[in-house]
Amino acid sequence: MHRIGTLLRRWGHRRTWTSTLYAVLGIPLGVLGFALVAVTLVVGTALTVTPLGLWLVAVAVSWARAFAGLQRRLAATLLGEAVPAPRFSPEQGVLGWRRAMLTDSNGWRAVGYLVFRFPVALVVGAVTVLVWVYALLLLTYPLTRTTNSPTTRDADGRLRHGFSIGSLYLDTWPTVLLVSVVGLAVLAAAPWCVDRVLVADRLLLRGLLGPSPLSARIKDLKETRSQAVDDATATLRRIERDLHDGAQARLVALGMTLTMVRETLALEAPPEVPLTHTRQLVDKAQEQAKEAITELRDFARGIRPPVLDKGLEEALTTLIAGSRVPVDLTADIAARPSAAIETIAYFCTAELLTNATRHGGAQRIEVDVTSAAEGRSGGGGRLVLRVSDDGHGGAQVGEGSGLIGLMARIRPVDGLMQIDSPTGGPTVVTVELPISP
Repeated sequence: MHRIGTLLRRWGHRRTWTSTLYAVLGIPLGVLGFALVAVTLVVGTALTVTPLGLWLVAVAVSWARAFAGLQRRLAATLLGEAVPAPRFSPEQGVLGWRRAMLTDSNGWRAVGYLVFRFPVALVVGAVTVLVWVYALLLLTYPLTRTTNSPTTRDADGRLRHGFSIGSLYLDTWPTVLLVSVVGLAVLAAAPWCVDRVLVADRLLLRGLLGPSPLSARIKDLKETRSQAVDDATATLRRIERDLHDGAQARLVALGMTLTMVRETLALEAPPEVPLTHTRQLVDKAQEQAKEAITELRDFARGIRPPVLDKGLEEALTTLIAGSRVPVDLTADIAARPSAAIETIAYFCTAELLTNATRHGGAQRIEVDVTSAAEGRSGGGGRLVLRVSDDGHGGAQVGEGSGLIGLMARIRPVDGLMQIDSPTGGPTVVTVELPISP
């Protein structure tokens, strides 16, 4: 009884009716999607010897993607089955659109989904309709027995009203009530039956309309890499802060103390008093403290310059202010990149300025930083850094070249670098980075 009560409570849930509606709608949608895509695909394949054939095949894939999108929305609304749509990057122009459709693996998976779902939709829809119809017929049998049930004569010639199973006639009140009880049990089990037959549909949805396992793995790796890059940036930030507030501050205090000692010695003892050795030691310690402070500051700037906290544009302005060669900076950064990308862009600029000054013989350098909605490699926003100089050119990636370090720095975040440096110059290096790793 407890089991029947549980089934009856499920009968009143909204999900029961939305699942039933999904199964019933699957019949016309399955037939329409399969027929439309299959006919277009077959005709297009047959006409591949003509220019029209590939266009029809591309249209078939496009329709399959449209039906797949509709199916995902229906599944999310009626079944609560949220299947993320796989990523699709259309190309520009009609020829680009056709090429994108013909080479889209997810589009062909959608075609396969329509093919396999066609028989599944028929079976699921038929079972769902039959379960509910028979449940209602059996449950209302006491009311419809005399009107909708067949009238026959038994072996003795008596007139019987109702269904029969072999020689057993279901026209007495005990048998009529038994039929009604069976109808109630079928009605209670109907939601469970609908859920069971929809398992195949759910498996097709997840397997063919969601991202492929490879795409899901790539997405997971990108998220892991992004987290690792951000964690590394945060660690470097903390090291720089600790050096600035800890060791560097202590050395500054030491230098100030040594200065005070030196001044005290000069006041308390006249120059002819034999304290020359002591003064020399103090002077030497003071000089060493100054050198240590300078090295620590350079080291901290090499980890992550604190000025980056104010933004990439201000950091680059500070960077070029210390250049021995005149540098013109143009910055148009609509969306601020992540801290990791700002750090990479800063050090790329610093390395390129060093190369142009020391190795390129440049007399003037131009730095252009812009943000673009989408880069050549697709994806989200992109930060484009372009450094050009009027040096003698000939820059190339090779052993001993700082450009190798740049490649190693931008590769973990899928950055791109293009070098245009003919002999005689000018040299133009373009670095393209994602706004967020």
